[in-house]
Amino acid sequence: MMVNVTSFLLTAKMPRDQEVLLFAFLAFLALICCLPFVACQCNKNPVIFNFGDSNSDTGGYSAALGFNFGYPDGRAFFHQPTGRLCDGRLVIDFLCESLKTNYLTPYLDSLEPNFTNGVNFAISGSATFPRYVPFSLDVQVLQFRRFHNRSLGFQSKGFKNLVTEEDFRNALYTIDIGQNDLTAAFNSLSYADVVAKIPSFISEIRDAMWAIYLVGGKNFWVHNTGPLGCLPEKLGTRKTNATDFDKYGCIKSLNDGAKVFNAKLDGLCQELRQQMKNVSIVYVDMYSIKYDLIANSAAYGFKNPLMACCGYGGAPYNYNPDIKCRDRGYEVCEQELAYISWDGVHYTETANAIIASKILSTNYSVPPLGFNFFCNKA
Repeated sequence: MMVNVTSFLLTAKMPRDQEVLLFAFLAFLALICCLPFVACQCNKNPVIFNFGDSNSDTGGYSAALGFNFGYPDGRAFFHQPTGRLCDGRLVIDFLCESLKTNYLTPYLDSLEPNFTNGVNFAISGSATFPRYVPFSLDVQVLQFRRFHNRSLGFQSKGFKNLVTEEDFRNALYTIDIGQNDLTAAFNSLSYADVVAKIPSFISEIRDAMWAIYLVGGKNFWVHNTGPLGCLPEKLGTRKTNATDFDKYGCIKSLNDGAKVFNAKLDGLCQELRQQMKNVSIVYVDMYSIKYDLIANSAAYGFKNPLMACCGYGGAPYNYNPDIKCRDRGYEVCEQELAYISWDGVHYTETANAIIASKILSTNYSVPPLGFNFFCNKA
């Protein structure tokens, strides 16, 4: 007789904490198992060029500045640090998996780089405006243009296995940036002044998209920013009036600022659809996806929606600016499956898997195109 293992485990008697962790594991396992079934079919080699910050940095910061991220990063999947600020895979990794293509190689990676399926220009700490990390969005676009020119130049000399002019034209250009701009602004400005600065952030994204378009890019995938006020790093460091917390424990003013940014970004995408010819611009509502993880955390198997897995200080946020994850003295949870936040700023692989599955559903995209739309055109 065959036994339904899942049903058996769920009905077995066990402590409540173990039940929560088991549910989280089963939910995560279901998501990972389901990803291949929503895998996007391509009728041509998928090429992706990604621009952004640590939310999609697959090792650029480490390669650029020679900074070696150590344990516990990477422990959940790669079993070693990879330069990702996560215990495993990022959203961009899961999206690449859905196309059955390799993970994107950082532009500055010097060890056997493989750029046949695109390049990752994202660098942790980057913003639309120049900050302490010298790889703002405009610099990333300059790097892309140099890569574009050199690739075509080498091909004209007979070199093979490079991104072709047709590949550049048909590639997907993904953009996920702005969180660090808002963070820096909120650290020194009033809410009104932050809102006043947001159009300048959007202007930088506009310039980047035009620069890409003018060298032939026509397929854009734009992520808005997530709920800043739900990050343990913000909750653990900001002095906030009790009236500024929403019913889930997030800081309303920070989330409101993110919503203003997102509305402006949505407006930019609508504007560029009218101004650019023969382009596809998909706007993805990452805010709603990520906020849903907080609001319905128990349904996803998360036990500690506002608490970092890796950090210091314990409940409620396990975040201490003097002893952050990766600093001497940090503490790391045993079961990251029960956590949304990895280090107070970045998400766990478990959360990233759920986020990716929701992106692939097209329910949060305008227009609702599949992630493979760019590599499945006639």
